[in-house]
Amino acid sequence: MNTHLIAAQVKKSVNHIRQEGISSFFNILLRRFKGSRSLFAKPDVMHTYRFLKFTPQIQQPDDSLNNSEQTINWYIPPIGKGSGGHLNIFRFMQHLENQGFTNRVIIVEDDSNLSVAKVKSTILEWFSLDNVDVYYINAPIPSAAVSIATSWQTAYAVNNIGAKTHKCYFVQDYEPWFYPAGTEYALAEQTYRFGFHGFTAGSWLSSLLEEQFGMQATALGFSYDRALYKPCSTPERGAAKRVFFYVRPPTARRAFDLGVMVLAELAKRIPDLTVVMAGWDVHHYALPFACEHAGLQNPDQLAKLYSSCDAALVLSMTNLSLLPLEIMACGVPVVSNRADYTEWLLNDDIAMLAEPTVDALAGALEKVLLAPELSLRIRENAFAFAASASWATEGDKMARRLQYILSGPLSSSEPQGLQK
Repeated sequence: MNTHLIAAQVKKSVNHIRQEGISSFFNILLRRFKGSRSLFAKPDVMHTYRFLKFTPQIQQPDDSLNNSEQTINWYIPPIGKGSGGHLNIFRFMQHLENQGFTNRVIIVEDDSNLSVAKVKSTILEWFSLDNVDVYYINAPIPSAAVSIATSWQTAYAVNNIGAKTHKCYFVQDYEPWFYPAGTEYALAEQTYRFGFHGFTAGSWLSSLLEEQFGMQATALGFSYDRALYKPCSTPERGAAKRVFFYVRPPTARRAFDLGVMVLAELAKRIPDLTVVMAGWDVHHYALPFACEHAGLQNPDQLAKLYSSCDAALVLSMTNLSLLPLEIMACGVPVVSNRADYTEWLLNDDIAMLAEPTVDALAGALEKVLLAPELSLRIRENAFAFAASASWATEGDKMARRLQYILSGPLSSSEPQGLQK
């Protein structure tokens, strides 16, 4: 029996109860018992996939387009603390509000015990957005000129809308790759054929969706929060080396197991090495190198943590997250795997890229750690590259595209009026 794993689960449960209350905790347990993979009840496939039939009830009069409004209904999954996907959604939402758009949040969930007021306070606390109305998918929803899906599950709700609205899709990753070939893979892939206009996280995604699905897409670049991510002074470490490793074992695309093997090999080559792990609690793992467990950190703690390291290993088997750019803004060299979905942002001038093998990635880290001139060149190039990025520029790009969409007719895949 792994007592560390049990202790970690207990700690996680206690923290959730303290933050959200006992009723929220039991509601999560109930949903898991009802799930199609539950060990405690008969699997209920229809309950698990009920979101496919979610059909928003649009309030009357349905006149947003006729009145030339700049209103947007964002259909989002339930909010989770530390969710980078939600952070990006609310970041663009805030910028669009500054450009004159009115945003609403539609939570695509029909069995939450959290009140609308609680969700709004959570959005304010976690994402600093306080001027947004919130609705659940099973409540009447105001008419909007634009309706934006933000995940493959929410895309079905937007596709089912029968009211007059321009349908768009905020795509942050190629979500079929989150699953093995099967039901979820097929259902996720199908959403790219719905005819929505896409706003994608980077050019790799926009090219993929256009080439494989004929989906019109606007690529949005990455930036970072300059108030949070910047170099911090840290104590002198001498010859000892520190490598930051972003860990999230439940998320297969972040390649935790590969990273552990890479760092085990690196520790053989550089014995005086400490690996700083953050993103998830991995105390219960047997790890063959010296570790500093940082767990899930608040954003305002990360710059100091990154700056305390000599290099960072950031692996991604699908689209990159914001993490590489945030680390580069703190003056730390990034080592990552070479692939189309990483090289749209990273290149050999601003990062150390290697094939996704143990030897290649360990060798890349070794070079960065033991070659001061190489490390300095990468750090300086990466810092300048990060400094050139701008959320305002990307937000303006999205605003202009939305205004262009609103200036034209509904596409053939969008309803021209209320369904009978």
